[in-house]
Amino acid sequence: MSDSYPLPTEPEGVIPSLVERFNSGKVEVMMALYAPEAVVIANNGRTIRDRTEIAAQFQRDMSLGLPLKANVRHVFVGDDTAQIVADWSIDGKGPDGKDVHLGGSASDIVRRGADGRWRYIIDNNQGTAVRQAA
Repeated sequence: MSDSYPLPTEPEGVIPSLVERFNSGKVEVMMALYAPEAVVIANNGRTIRDRTEIAAQFQRDMSLGLPLKANVRHVFVGDDTAQIVADWSIDGKGPDGKDVHLGGSASDIVRRGADGRWRYIIDNNQGTAVRQAA
């Protein structure tokens, strides 16, 4: 991992790291913040386990060329696991000139690895929103 994007050593550093990584536009930099067994919950409620599909999801959102903004509401820590509740948004004009308004309240789970660095194990960007399973 590049020294320019160090992995967080505290759970409170996960969201700032996520924002920096997303806004870099580099999918590989984003993926380093995710444990090998991490899952991403799609907007329709489907659990995505395949890292290639997860990377494609990130690439789709990053290709809008708009910054991710996030505000952490809560960080709850229990030993080597933490839940992070954060409000996030991606707003602006997309590459096609159309307005883009994405956002939600995330409820994410991160875990401290043997190296002392925190990584996502569950990325649920819509938190408790009611969804229909695919």
